[in-house]
Amino acid sequence: MENNKKSLGAFLSEYAAYIALVVLAIVLCAVSPEFRTASNFLNLMRQATFNGLIAFGMTCVILSDGIDLSVGSTFALSAIICAEMLVNGISAPLAILAALVVGTLLGVVSGILVTKGRLQPFIATLITMTAYRGFAMILTDGKPISKLKGSIESEFGAKLFETLGKGSLDLGFIAIPVPVIIMLVSLAIFWFVLHKTTFGRKLYATGSNIKCANLVGVDTTKTKIIVYAISGFMAALAGLIMISRVDSAQSILGEGYELDAIAAVALGGTSMSGGRGKIMGTFAGVLIIAVLNNGMNIMGINTYYQSVVKALVILIAVLADRKR
Repeated sequence: MENNKKSLGAFLSEYAAYIALVVLAIVLCAVSPEFRTASNFLNLMRQATFNGLIAFGMTCVILSDGIDLSVGSTFALSAIICAEMLVNGISAPLAILAALVVGTLLGVVSGILVTKGRLQPFIATLITMTAYRGFAMILTDGKPISKLKGSIESEFGAKLFETLGKGSLDLGFIAIPVPVIIMLVSLAIFWFVLHKTTFGRKLYATGSNIKCANLVGVDTTKTKIIVYAISGFMAALAGLIMISRVDSAQSILGEGYELDAIAAVALGGTSMSGGRGKIMGTFAGVLIIAVLNNGMNIMGINTYYQSVVKALVILIAVLADRKR
């Protein structure tokens, strides 16, 4: 009997995020007919894209026993650089590539501050978060950059840019938004890298016990810089999808996104102390937050109360992690 209880407890601990997601979805389906429509489901998945992409990168950082508060600012700065290049006549493919490179380099800066500068990840990324947001405001002078697609002269470039945020793959019976496809492909890549590659094993070893990882030959400094670079790249990719969708960029983009990403990772069962967690759990956490947001919007719950609800959800997830 005791073994059965332990097995049940282990099962519930392992699959808590998935169980919570299913229960939440069933409740909302019962409460609101609007929630269970196909169009709302696609809209929910599209809304989850931004948090999903950022949270995948955040998972790697937290697995390394770090944290990245700068993802929201990286999201904005990378998007603004792309927008500035587009309105100044630079081709869309080059502007998109430049934004992704910039996002990656911004992540590298955070990684260097953590490893070479020996700053606490919270402090290091708080510094870069503030600095990157400041640069975003300087570049735009606090004003939005609009009509991005109209600034692209090449028909191919305009189509490429628009497809990032507004495109869809028509399967006949359903049209899957391109952002959702990008998120799912990214999920598959992260799963493979974390669970089937040497780098994934090094990452888990670094987060579990950095001293032991160094003793067995893992270059933990390089590993940590790479995960921050990945986090920056994913934030930049999410930023590009956002400006493609809304056809404009401004310095306030991505504010608060770091909190949603951390919440998704925590809800997914990744230990905030590093070394333990799964990318599929993070995906479940992303969907939980998306379902919560979507459901509360459908039911007309005030946005102020929504913030309180999300805070309580994060608290429960962190307390559950501490218990584990």
